[in-house]
Amino acid sequence: MQWKNITDLEQISQIKQKTGYSLIFKHSTRCSVSSMAKRRFELDWSVIPEDTNLYFLDLISYRDISAQIAETFQVQHESPQILLIKNGDCVLDASHSDISADEVAEVINN
Repeated sequence: MQWKNITDLEQISQIKQKTGYSLIFKHSTRCSVSSMAKRRFELDWSVIPEDTNLYFLDLISYRDISAQIAETFQVQHESPQILLIKNGDCVLDASHSDISADEVAEVINN
């Protein structure tokens, strides 16, 4: 699996319009907790179905996009944070130690 970097506000609209599942990982490059959560997620992400779109946001470099994600998907901004989007709606959001590839896979598979 591979991350698709979010670097443009237009990508948020595209994710909102996609059918199926997309996952956004909001990562702070200055935070050791965020780095640990990302590393743990990537070690386990093989449980997530292959057709899931995986998006990565460096929220230090793209604060405006991070704010737009929170507004678009009606979630409180946190870091690190994952949002699982299904057909344009956020069906799961988790942050810090609650970030789990297993939980993402469980939501997708049920």
